Amino acid sequence: MNNSNSLNWQSLLGGLIAAFLVLISFNSFIIINPGQAGVLSILGKAQDGSLLEGLHFRPPLVSNVDIYDITVQKFEVPAQSATKDLQDLSASFAINFSLDPLQVVNIRRTQGSLQNIVAKIIAPQTQESFKIAAARRTVEEAITKRSELKEDFDNALNSRLEKYGIIVLDTSVVDLNFSPEFSKAVEDKQIAEQKAQRAVYIAQEAQQEAQAEINRAQGKAEAQRLLAETLKAQGGQLVLQKEAIQAWREGGAQMPKVLVMGENKSNVPFLFNFGEVTQ
Repeated sequence: MNNSNSLNWQSLLGGLIAAFLVLISFNSFIIINPGQAGVLSILGKAQDGSLLEGLHFRPPLVSNVDIYDITVQKFEVPAQSATKDLQDLSASFAINFSLDPLQVVNIRRTQGSLQNIVAKIIAPQTQESFKIAAARRTVEEAITKRSELKEDFDNALNSRLEKYGIIVLDTSVVDLNFSPEFSKAVEDKQIAEQKAQRAVYIAQEAQQEAQAEINRAQGKAEAQRLLAETLKAQGGQLVLQKEAIQAWREGGAQMPKVLVMGENKSNVPFLFNFGEVTQ
């Protein structure tokens, strides 16, 4: 009986040991999936070297692996600043970034979680980068040269986040707001410019109308001059005809031939013999 109980306990103990060994063997390995990077900690101390995609060994019972998502992350971060002409300017930036897989150990040691990275690194560095970009130009230039403002912001943010193992992939200005005073000034300026443009248009229209009147007056004067010359020429022809008739009557001779401008369509002069006219 005692031998039977002893065998049962030995079998049970053997089974427990086997199960324990199987459990340990399973916990001795970890799989890092695509888009992930791991940090191995032994007894709470982060070990050098990131765990990249694939199968990795880890000491059982005394180790832990923190997994970081290294795919593209997106967060909206607000920022405020003063421009070169001391106008208030606020914006909201959409930051697309990823963690450098080779720097996740340092990120684990200095920042910990992704939430800490956003709150303690990305948000304040976004604010500082926006201050640098905005301070280089006036508020009006921030509107008219928005692409240059964004370029300065991107350069400043990239250089600041790179040392933290954060790779900035893209940024976009979601919103850009100005103080109410400046918005009112812009509106007043636009209204004044529209009025000025309207005044210029009216002046140009009046000038064109005046020139048209001058052209019409010149055309009318030219027409009157041509008419006067025509009447003068016709009057001269009548005088010649009258003198010829008078000479014929006084001399009793054959009526001379007088050159008369005909009214035919060809406007070719012809000779008219007054002697051929029967009395």
